[in-house]
Amino acid sequence: MDRFVIKGGTSLSGRVTISGAKNATLPIMAASLLAEGETTIENIPDVVDVRTMGELLALLGAKVRFDTHSVAVDASGEIGVEAPYDVVKRMRASYYVLGPLIARFKRARVSVPGGCAIGARPVDLHLKGMKELGCDVRIVHGYIDAKTSGLTGTHMLLSGPKGPSVGATINVMLASSLAKGETIIEGAACEPEVVDCADFLACMGARIEGAGTSIISVRGVKRLKGVKYRIIPDRIEAGTFACAAAITKGEVEIAGCIPDHVGAVIERLREAGVKLEVGKKRLFVRSSEKLRPVNVTIACYPGFPTDMQAQMMALMSVVSGTSVITETIFENRFMHVPELTRMGAQIRIDGNHAIVTGVKKLTGAPVMASDLRASAALVLAGLVAGGETHVSRVYHLDRGYESFDEKMRGLGARIERIADEA
Repeated sequence: MDRFVIKGGTSLSGRVTISGAKNATLPIMAASLLAEGETTIENIPDVVDVRTMGELLALLGAKVRFDTHSVAVDASGEIGVEAPYDVVKRMRASYYVLGPLIARFKRARVSVPGGCAIGARPVDLHLKGMKELGCDVRIVHGYIDAKTSGLTGTHMLLSGPKGPSVGATINVMLASSLAKGETIIEGAACEPEVVDCADFLACMGARIEGAGTSIISVRGVKRLKGVKYRIIPDRIEAGTFACAAAITKGEVEIAGCIPDHVGAVIERLREAGVKLEVGKKRLFVRSSEKLRPVNVTIACYPGFPTDMQAQMMALMSVVSGTSVITETIFENRFMHVPELTRMGAQIRIDGNHAIVTGVKKLTGAPVMASDLRASAALVLAGLVAGGETHVSRVYHLDRGYESFDEKMRGLGARIERIADEA
């Protein structure tokens, strides 16, 4: 099991290029099951979750071929309909095969998903969407068992008690692309990854309007074709490196990103006193000596993303004054707080609020990553902590960040990956 050893105190400087978006790659790979013929997906990140999705598609019977930052998927042969627990437990996004399997093969048996332990993430909206399209859906022995004689378009309200669901919106889009008639998804998620998936489906021949708004219309077609498609850049990786530049008082050019996709992060960093220059496909981040505390409330896109909450908290932990960070989506997404406090951070939890009182300096300590974004936050804290910080369980981070330690070293960070003995 690998860990990072970080020696803090170095300001980051230089240029980093952002990889493709993991959260767009995974559903688009699953969507390739809808095509009759080979699909090539470019600009994919080389991360564990993408490899796991490739493994799942291969288990289903698709031909999967990885190349440098691309994957070819051919689902024109005999395809199975069961996504087994052994794979799905490793990656929650495995449930994205549900919609394509039902749409094209009229049957799916998908294990109830696992993933990071950041809180309850029920699949009820996914199941509601499938039922409204004309699916018989049951959960039997830990598996979602779904079958249909044919999907039919309908008008559905998909938003849940915590707002729109990215996963459910995408799964319904995938399923309804081959349904009979028109499907209207009201309360749809607006995230860039939803738009990217809709653009991919449109390239395949789907008829989709409204992606990026709260109402999406999908007119079903009889078949979809294989295509070549390029994934959008990862907005969370871009935001993470922006926070890394800010926390180390560095100067970093973040290349190959789409600044509009991280608008809320840019807004909060500017409010904190970080200087940012925004280009068409780049960000230049320069941190001032004196930053200000800011309050952050997590919200669905275009609000401040929950996937950036931990990184922003790490930054605020060394900014003089008091910040309040309010998590509105995942109830267990403060699991990084005890680890940050081990490093000297002063953070108090009150319900879904984290009250952060900035300290002058963090100190290196052995800490343990609990999930993907918590891993990144602990690395950021380690970059400014005195002495050495040892971050264990970095396999969480490897699920979603490509070559994170290498990219950090390219900016001057003193970070090493150590393989512990079994």
